[in-house]
Amino acid sequence: MKILGIESSCDETACSVVEDGKNVLSNIVASQIDEHRLYGGVVPEIASRRHAENISWVAKAALDEAGCTLDDIGAIAVTYAPGLIGALLVGVSFAKGLAMSAHKPLVPVHHIAGHIAANYISHPDLKPPYLCLVVSGGHSHIVEVLDYTKYRVIGRTRDDAAGECFDKAARTLGYEYPGGKFIDAAAKKGDPDAFKLPHPKVQGSEYDFSFSGLKTAVINTVHNAEQKGESINREDMSASFQKTISDILVEKAMLAAENFGYKTLAVAGGVSANSGVRTALQKACDERGCRLYMPELKYCGDNGAMIACQGYYDYISGKRADESLNGIATLSLDKLSEG
Repeated sequence: MKILGIESSCDETACSVVEDGKNVLSNIVASQIDEHRLYGGVVPEIASRRHAENISWVAKAALDEAGCTLDDIGAIAVTYAPGLIGALLVGVSFAKGLAMSAHKPLVPVHHIAGHIAANYISHPDLKPPYLCLVVSGGHSHIVEVLDYTKYRVIGRTRDDAAGECFDKAARTLGYEYPGGKFIDAAAKKGDPDAFKLPHPKVQGSEYDFSFSGLKTAVINTVHNAEQKGESINREDMSASFQKTISDILVEKAMLAAENFGYKTLAVAGGVSANSGVRTALQKACDERGCRLYMPELKYCGDNGAMIACQGYYDYISGKRADESLNGIATLSLDKLSEG
């Protein structure tokens, strides 16, 4: 069965055709990074307008690359939550119109579930249950994946997401948006022990994250040096910051795996492309005899293939939407398993 997946939750307009949940036939992404870089981050209004301009040709390109037409598509899957509301509405509106006109089932997909599902594309042998660390620009979660469509969030950020922390630290160090890849590159040349940065804790919530204090520590260190007329070695700060955030993510994930009895772990989301995070997680899993699954780099960021993949599992579980489907800016992954 072929699923057309549509993703527009932030600043990538993406469409993909995936067969039987794992065989990617096409994966088209129209990125807006160059435009948003001028402003140091995503401008929601601009993102929405570019989605509206791009979505028709991106969908057609996905069908063309897959060598099929709408007649060959079994269902249309679309990200409906969470994300920038204006951006979501472009994808949802387009998907509704396409599904209605082509008489195809419409499947609503949760964005975080899509990130998790990216692992099924790269690793067809991965099957629930397992523990997944989801780290991206807007989300930081530790999730029990109980089944392909059932989840339990056991840890989440209380303030900034890991990806947001990367971008804010990078901006302070003078790197362009998005900052994660620049910090990753600089960290390879720096001393990870040059700066002692905090490992914030959330009292009474051992699996929850807090990255605001880490971000503030980097900003204050850099600004204090500037006020004294001193310079900060950007490579050393990048390496120290990346090691700190990697240690925090690994510590929480490994604690959850041990306490909940998981020997199979996965990582997902944009930050899962970071080499420091991937290396630290792999080392920790090897030391504990755990199996780690990581998506291919091209499926770490937002893409239509992950939505089509999760859409397949949602479809076979009976999930459907009608013309009343709306975009939802904030929706916990837990809500999908209720009722």
